[in-house]
Amino acid sequence: MMRRALAALTFVLTLALTALPALAQQPPTAQGEFVPARDLPATESIPAATLLVAAYAFIWVAAIVYLFSIWRRLNKVEAEMHTLARKMSQR
Repeated sequence: MMRRALAALTFVLTLALTALPALAQQPPTAQGEFVPARDLPATESIPAATLLVAAYAFIWVAAIVYLFSIWRRLNKVEAEMHTLARKMSQR
């Protein structure tokens, strides 16, 4: 139970720390007249491929961790079943 709480806290802190730089940016000032898009200065941006790879990596890691936890719990249940079967055969 403590490990789950620690994992959840770590996840929330990671999300909060990644969101802080976005919140700290000031909104751009309003323009008084129309400016064509080709005349605007280039803005910072994260390439889409980087975000896509990060999203897929996160999903795969989450799926692997989830399946690993199911595998461990299933092994515990099977061990308990074998123990109970042994006790029942001794009676």
